[in-house]
Amino acid sequence: MSTTSAIPLTSVVEAFRAEPHRAALSLRVASDLVEGVRCEAPVRRHSVVVDEPTALGGTDEGPSPVELALAALGTCQAITYRVWAAQLGIPLDSVRVEAEGDIDLRRFFGLDDEVRPGFGAIRLRVMLEGPEPRERYEALAEAVDDHCPVLDLTENPVPVERVLVTSS
Repeated sequence: MSTTSAIPLTSVVEAFRAEPHRAALSLRVASDLVEGVRCEAPVRRHSVVVDEPTALGGTDEGPSPVELALAALGTCQAITYRVWAAQLGIPLDSVRVEAEGDIDLRRFFGLDDEVRPGFGAIRLRVMLEGPEPRERYEALAEAVDDHCPVLDLTENPVPVERVLVTSS
């Protein structure tokens, strides 16, 4: 249980409505390869440990990057359901999002350059509980899919600029 108080969602939305420029953010996370394939990524005051399962050469001290991608998608969907239920005035008792993805690791390990290195497909199963008729939750689902940042990230190409810094 969190010991800090959350700002009510309506207050957050109203603050951004009053000052839209404040809604544009740049986020930054640094990831360090610590040992083997284990990484640590401090995020705000949290420490995220990322590792591979032992079957893939890791020590299984944390989820893998692709598992984190599924978790990021599922949690972003769940949060976006809460935000948009509040925006649309739709009562929502609970949200559970299950994310499942298919990946072929041959490209990652350099065995086949013809296969995609990332997910070939992702399936989401969203379970909602609340007093509204199904049609209201279907409208909510459409709003969520239209506004979820991580869903947008997975569905649309995002330009990535890489700068390589070396000691030599």
